[in-house]
Amino acid sequence: MKILMIGDVVGSPGRKIFKREIPRLKNQGGIDAVIVNAENCAAGSGITAALAKEFLDAGADAITLGDHTWGQKEFAGQIGSVERLVRPANFPADCPGRGWCIVTLPTFRFAVVNLQGRVFMNSVDCPFKAADRVLAEIPKDVSVFVDFHAEATSEKITLGHYLDGRVTALVGTHTHVQTSDAFILPKGTAYLTDLGMTGPYISSIGRDLKPVTKKFLTGMPSRFDVAEGPSVLEGAVIEFDPATRKASSIEILRIRET
Repeated sequence: MKILMIGDVVGSPGRKIFKREIPRLKNQGGIDAVIVNAENCAAGSGITAALAKEFLDAGADAITLGDHTWGQKEFAGQIGSVERLVRPANFPADCPGRGWCIVTLPTFRFAVVNLQGRVFMNSVDCPFKAADRVLAEIPKDVSVFVDFHAEATSEKITLGHYLDGRVTALVGTHTHVQTSDAFILPKGTAYLTDLGMTGPYISSIGRDLKPVTKKFLTGMPSRFDVAEGPSVLEGAVIEFDPATRKASSIEILRIRET
């Protein structure tokens, strides 16, 4: 089986390329399921129930989030109604929503887990201990795919090795920059430090260059709107055996508009 995991979708340009390319990839590319990080899909920050439905209707089988989960204030009251969507499992226990889910397809089922890092990010519970807790709750015969939304590469790499052999794949999101270190860890877990970004690439990680450049030059606060122009869709395809729950390959994917 092959699962495609897609990096952070940024604004309407990211949604547009996702909705165009995912049906084609599923029909022609032998992709059995798609997991997408969509925490930046609503004008660059957050998501809404309506946008989540757009992703699911376009071919996403599960949606993950991150530190911008509550970027759209109405979403806290909506998150419980959206199936196959998870926010970081190491958010405080009183937060609405769920940290993992099981997706059941006609031919197989798999679990999706979302975690958030603590290094250089807002304070959350320990992702290592949260992973232990969640894996104890998930049935042992289910392949597990983890989206670790984190800033520090060292934290991502360490959690990858910590969960090696216990999950089918652990991939990072959040930096919006695709890394070149995709490989299979010693005990059979597919790993990639960051999936990259799905959105406008003539930009500063999806945002318009002018206000971002001004902020770096002056230190003055500025509104960072989503950039316009051609987009890129980035992620990774993980091939695995549902019987053993081990990955056999992981290959990065990049589709760039011109």
